[in-house]
Amino acid sequence: MIKEFKEFAMRGNVLDMAVGIIIGAAFGQIVTSFVQDVLMPPIGRLLGHVDFSNLFVNLSGTHYPTIAAAKAAGAATLNYGLFLNTIINFLIVAFAVFLLVRQVNRLAPKPAPAPAATRDCPYCLSAIPMKATKCAHCTSGLLPA
Repeated sequence: MIKEFKEFAMRGNVLDMAVGIIIGAAFGQIVTSFVQDVLMPPIGRLLGHVDFSNLFVNLSGTHYPTIAAAKAAGAATLNYGLFLNTIINFLIVAFAVFLLVRQVNRLAPKPAPAPAATRDCPYCLSAIPMKATKCAHCTSGLLPA
């Protein structure tokens, strides 16, 4: 069983997947930092000095200045500002992945077209197999392809 597991773990696609997950997690952290630390502060400033990470609706009725204060008091909150940040994170990651896949698809060699499996009968123009010597539609004799 250990030998089987070693063979499974050392297959190329398992290692590739593990590397992809690790790099993806690191990339996710970079995007999260970009959104929270670079993108959202200027947007918040343009919208009247709004800190998106502190936008929330308090469901308990008591006023709290920040989400941290509300959580410390045990109040139930709807944290829509954090949700907006998460949506923006997702959109940036999805766009980056789209650009990466698009570029990889452009660089990947195009597969050769498959050889034709049929040809047209010269008499009735019906599609017939390449190796046919007689047309199944008009019964004309054909030269081998």
